[in-house]
Amino acid sequence: MSEKAILVVDGQQIELPIITGTEGERSLDISNLRSRTGLTTCDPSLGNTATCKSEITFIDGEKGILRYRGIPIEEFTENPNFIEVAWLLISGNLPSSEELAEFRDLLTANELLHEGLRHQFQHIPVEAPPMAILSATLSNMACFYPGFLSLDTPGTFNEAAARLISKVRTIAAYSYRRSQGLPVVYPDPSLRYCANLLHMMFSIPYQQYVITPEIEDAFNLIFILHADHEQNCSTATVRTVGSSRANLFASCAAGVSALWGPLHGGANVEVIGMLERIRAGGMSAEDCIAAAKQRDSKFRLFGFGHRVYKNYDPRAIILQQTCDRVFTQLKITDPLLDIARKLEELVLKDPYFVDRHLYPNVDFYSGILLRAMGIPTNMFTVCFAIGRLPGWIAHWKEQHDDPGSRITRPRQVYVGSGKRKYVPVEER
Repeated sequence: MSEKAILVVDGQQIELPIITGTEGERSLDISNLRSRTGLTTCDPSLGNTATCKSEITFIDGEKGILRYRGIPIEEFTENPNFIEVAWLLISGNLPSSEELAEFRDLLTANELLHEGLRHQFQHIPVEAPPMAILSATLSNMACFYPGFLSLDTPGTFNEAAARLISKVRTIAAYSYRRSQGLPVVYPDPSLRYCANLLHMMFSIPYQQYVITPEIEDAFNLIFILHADHEQNCSTATVRTVGSSRANLFASCAAGVSALWGPLHGGANVEVIGMLERIRAGGMSAEDCIAAAKQRDSKFRLFGFGHRVYKNYDPRAIILQQTCDRVFTQLKITDPLLDIARKLEELVLKDPYFVDRHLYPNVDFYSGILLRAMGIPTNMFTVCFAIGRLPGWIAHWKEQHDDPGSRITRPRQVYVGSGKRKYVPVEER
């Protein structure tokens, strides 16, 4: 017999079904609450509301667990392959060698931009934010590839997904080159996904940028760790836009816009800014920790704590280890990494932060790692978007494959003026 909860409203008992997920998480089904009682629920920011059922990603914030299609993210660290993870998220299973080869061929076949789309970069101001360029260009893809607005067959969908995942990398590289006043560098079909992005960003005529294995693995890991994260702000945006049956290009462009905010995709930029201010101001790590605990202090400690995780963010653990490995293997140093390590050491020993579950999150080390690769700060969030794209595509597909899916239409509690009369302008 299925579990139920009893809600008493005006003396009447209402039964609410309890839905239990694969890992035991429980949720009250209130889908018929308004029709039966006239009531809605009020949950600002939807922190206590499950807006869908999904098979893609599982998070246990209390235990610090993150799994893609049931596979713990730690299992992707040995031989990190972003394209393999992208296929897993979108299709539901790890690819066979044949499927992986076919998907890679699709990515290679779709890595060039339509020349009309490429020429649009000439009319974009040099100082234009790369995230604005990315969102606009993804949306513009609907103009150049109208055949992919309707994705009724698996083959058409797979090609559209490959087209997006491949071209988003080219768009990102072109936006960076534009900001530097440099000529565009075409993709090299002989290179793997991450190496090709860095080639298009940093190669110059007659001198191709050569990526080291350590950097390529680290870049793959950054993309993998950002590939999906359940119903975050940008993924929820993609689902909301997609619920109107908007096409995949428009839905992912909306996701880019949501990711742009400093509270979401721009958080690692805030971390780097904080570390640079600490270094420039001559503050010690101890001074920063003391200032962060004072309510009237203007100092903010970025990179600690998370809306979901009440434990150490598992992605942060992997990136911390990756930082140590990359910096050691490449024999490079960064004073910002030294500051970050000291801050983490102090925070993890301080009851003030431990009691509040303020552990390092993924943003604390991702910016330092990107910085070591030569990625400029204004491209950090673009890299986040490239990594998150497979997750957006997977959620868009899952929603569109659900026959019970309806357009997202939240309710509200109106707190404005009561009924009043219109006053003609001459009487006001």
